[in-house]
Amino acid sequence: QLQLVESGGGLVQPGGSLRLSCAASGGTLDYYTIAWFRQAPGKEREGVSCISKSGVYTDYKDSVKGRFTVSRDNDKNMVYLQMNSLKPEDTANYYCAVKRLSNSNWCVYYDMDYRGKGTLVTVSS
Repeated sequence: QLQLVESGGGLVQPGGSLRLSCAASGGTLDYYTIAWFRQAPGKEREGVSCISKSGVYTDYKDSVKGRFTVSRDNDKNMVYLQMNSLKPEDTANYYCAVKRLSNSNWCVYYDMDYRGKGTLVTVSS
């Protein structure tokens, strides 16, 4: 069973940057497409970004396009979310989730197989 552990969250001022990491153990990420989700208090979960198995295809929620970048390092079994120009509305618990998918050049935000507990990002002055 795949275990996922996120890190890199914290308190940052508006306009600042953070880099979130998602470390996988108990298996290889090679077979999985990966997505980052976030959930703010009192709000529904939303998909922020996803990346295909090949790493070639990526997708972003409109509100983070141009500010967030998702990447993966299959050799290290790691996934990253670089977040720049952070805004107060980005405040949330961020977690990674994976889904085993046959298509190497697609990614999804539903029916995920495993997820981590998340790391808290707070954007405030």
